[in-house]
Amino acid sequence: MNPDLSYTTIMAQRDEIMRRSVGIDYAKYASGVLAFDYERLLADTGYDVESAARVQRSTAVGNTPLIELNNLTQLGRAVAKPGKGARIFIKDEAKNPSGSFKDRRAALSVYEAKKRGYGGIVAATSGNYGAAVASQAAKAGLRCIVVQEAFDSRAIAQPEIAEKTRACEAYGAEVIRLSVGPELFYVFLLVLKETGYFNASLYTPYSILGIETLGHELALQTRAQTGRPPDVVIATHAGGGNVTGTARGLRYAGATATQMIAASVDLAGLHMASDRDFNRKSFTTGHTGFSIPFTTWPDRADVPRSAARPLRYIDRFVTVTQGEVFYITEVLATLEGLERGAAGNTSLAAAFVIAQALDESQIVVVQETEYTGAGKHPIAQLNLAKQMGIEVRRGDPRQNKPGARIVIPQEPSQLAVVDVDLDQLRRSYLRHAFEAIPKATTLNENDREFLADETRAAPAYVEEIIHGMR
Repeated sequence: MNPDLSYTTIMAQRDEIMRRSVGIDYAKYASGVLAFDYERLLADTGYDVESAARVQRSTAVGNTPLIELNNLTQLGRAVAKPGKGARIFIKDEAKNPSGSFKDRRAALSVYEAKKRGYGGIVAATSGNYGAAVASQAAKAGLRCIVVQEAFDSRAIAQPEIAEKTRACEAYGAEVIRLSVGPELFYVFLLVLKETGYFNASLYTPYSILGIETLGHELALQTRAQTGRPPDVVIATHAGGGNVTGTARGLRYAGATATQMIAASVDLAGLHMASDRDFNRKSFTTGHTGFSIPFTTWPDRADVPRSAARPLRYIDRFVTVTQGEVFYITEVLATLEGLERGAAGNTSLAAAFVIAQALDESQIVVVQETEYTGAGKHPIAQLNLAKQMGIEVRRGDPRQNKPGARIVIPQEPSQLAVVDVDLDQLRRSYLRHAFEAIPKATTLNENDREFLADETRAAPAYVEEIIHGMR
């Protein structure tokens, strides 16, 4: 008799499939209706920054250069007020084996999978992470399957996603390419169930611990090169793991006064699961279609409880437009001789603006770069935008309209950032939390403390918001 592999049946088994595929009993960390012991979840992996870095070094991951962008700094000072224009540094994560910081996440996940005796590893991703997992799996001698949301109903694929398909297959991975829609998670669960492979989720403790080394490393490098820790670190924000791991690594390095700023591309108005919008967004990650939902409810992830908790760590959250990211990508290449992928330059676009409000003596570090290639080059992305009927032109980037118009600045003074209201995100998070619990359920003290930690808010604030929702 054939097993029932219907959508309904597989989705009903999701929690059990996910538990088996990561080997973590998430239930033992629960201490209330909502509360779970986040710190113990991370600690029980047995890794700290030093041991995680050792694992990464064994496969040539990490120890990437910290580069001062002298020419970009001078350009910023030319348009800033006198005495303003902080020094801008960039952590060149493109030097990792597969070309992005996600090698750090993959290295730990693959190491853990092999240590636990899994025969292979599975990742659901459209972007850099699939290539990172495939690269690390190849070194470890593990089989790798990447489930990829690759194209729309007309079989049009974003060039960046097609580039990652090529990279994954070059490393020996099997790539299952799907059209946009809800079947991605179903197929992912089905593959995990049928293979018994390890789930290399972006939201496991191993993934977050892998990025802690990046925050720790850049803090130590900044100190070694300048004699002081960075004043600001800016990270491109999507699912939350990037800012979570980086901020934790900074703290371990003693950079407790460093401001952690998250930056995303503003894609407001586009629906990420929409067949119509899939190829109209130009960026596959690092945009508000991921960062806002995952900030306001992290546990929408592909594990029972996400280890990425962005609101705990973000000091400021800003957005930039598509055109501004393409512009700063061009500037980085022509002024600094560094051709890097546009998605990784989201935080650089924000850094260029934020540095202009800081003193010349201060230091801003951009947390990562990514490699570029034929499919990841801005020209390929902009050509697809034009093919989809999107207007691409030079002008005032404030006239940018996601899905309809990409406006690339004409001069550096036109770049700006827009702040996202963190208080509004906290309220949204608490609303999601309240909706997740059964009616008439009483929250215990652990729940209240957990919600305060989650939102970096006073207990009285949490009580006030929850009381207003009843």
